[in-house]
Amino acid sequence: MGSSGFDLLSAGLRMMVLGMGMVYFFLIVMILAMKFMSRCLRPFADALQSGAKPAAGKTAAGSSDDAQLAAVAAAVVAHKLGK
Repeated sequence: MGSSGFDLLSAGLRMMVLGMGMVYFFLIVMILAMKFMSRCLRPFADALQSGAKPAAGKTAAGSSDDAQLAAVAAAVVAHKLGK
């Protein structure tokens, strides 16, 4: 391997280290930004969770929605089977 091969290998290694360093730097900045945003938005999330109403039980409207969904699913299956 001549001196030009060593120079080429050295340049490749420097590019690799620089590129990987930039990726790690970006990932660290992104994690810090996400933690910062989480802390800033935490009061809003707490307000949304405390203001949320518990889910109600199934009603007559819920059962008709289930029947409608079943009918649509049956129609799709029948169409795919060519009936």
